[in-house]
Amino acid sequence: MRSLEVVVIGGGAAGFFGAIACAETHPDVRVTLLEAARQPLSKVRISGGGRCNVTHACFDPAILVQHYPRGGKALRGAFSRFQAKDTVEWFESRGVKLKTEADGRMFPVTDDSATIVDCLLEAAIDAGVKVRTGVAVVGIRRLPSASWELELKSGEVLPCDRILLATGSNPAGYKWAEESGHAIEPPVPSLFTFNIGDPRLQDLAGVSVQSAKVRLSVGGKGDLEQTGAVLITHWGLSGPAILKLSAWGARVLRERHYQMPLVVNWLPQYDREKLRLMLLAVKSQLPQRQISTSCPVPIPRRLWQSLIAAAGINADDRWAGLSHKTLNLLIQELNQGEYQIEGKGVFKEEFVTCGGVNLKQVDFKTMESRCCPGIYFAGEILDIDGVTGGFNFQSAWTTAWLAGQAMGK
Repeated sequence: MRSLEVVVIGGGAAGFFGAIACAETHPDVRVTLLEAARQPLSKVRISGGGRCNVTHACFDPAILVQHYPRGGKALRGAFSRFQAKDTVEWFESRGVKLKTEADGRMFPVTDDSATIVDCLLEAAIDAGVKVRTGVAVVGIRRLPSASWELELKSGEVLPCDRILLATGSNPAGYKWAEESGHAIEPPVPSLFTFNIGDPRLQDLAGVSVQSAKVRLSVGGKGDLEQTGAVLITHWGLSGPAILKLSAWGARVLRERHYQMPLVVNWLPQYDREKLRLMLLAVKSQLPQRQISTSCPVPIPRRLWQSLIAAAGINADDRWAGLSHKTLNLLIQELNQGEYQIEGKGVFKEEFVTCGGVNLKQVDFKTMESRCCPGIYFAGEILDIDGVTGGFNFQSAWTTAWLAGQAMGK
């Protein structure tokens, strides 16, 4: 009896993890991994600024799924079978120790993504996966026998019994999925910075606020809000709160051509009344102090000076002369400043899309297609995306592991 032939298309994190899981769980299955580029795992190499943010130290599946703007519901059961704790154990069992940083992100202790790349390459070789790089697939055909033929760019035809599509956001992967009967949710960018050319932010690049609240008003759909660190950049705003908001608002921002108002509360720990009382107390206790040099709230001094100028306060104005109207304008700037988003930037090299294969057409126990048996999916080709912090890698590891377990049966 001949061996089962499994072909994995895509040499990224999901492709390698799925191939390894299949070959290790089913040693009698022949697993081939095809990657069009000469060098596999390119996104792993550059992720996390070259350190590779492997996963996030969140070990409760019910909480873990809350970090996925799309796909969280489908992942709930999947994470009960393979979650962040299992990822940590998988790498540590192969000699790669991970460390947790203050914000929960987990990296190899070497702080070098090459550690993760080498581990995956070695695990694939040890498991007997045949890795072929520089090999582009140009077509997929289903045969009457329910097996498959892959047509390669070289003209070679590769027969197989099962296919794992782990092609990320590559349009070819979406095309093959669509041709085999799957609906594709339109891919749009997720995880990006906001371009804002506002005079209040000029010359403040590098200034950050550790806990600000940012809000997008999406009309009848309500508001989208995130609280966290916000970084002012040369082109606008970035930082964890902005990136999370971009992920949750990915579709509405795309619909509006990345042009809509953003409300920033630089001091979410104070409501308007508390802030008013605090500022009035300074006015009564330090009436002769210059407002520009006596910042009573926990924001960087340069930002304070920019915001008081926006409220119409001059550099040499004193607290004693602060009018009721100007006080209200200052509170507005601190608590409800409105900034116009004029476009999107990118988040380093970690380009993430939302969209992909409709999740209702995939069995999340096995990652097999519900409408085309023999095709499996893992990673970013699915309509799943997480916020920044290792969550996108975790969904790749989980979906790939489940597919690997099931494909060899």
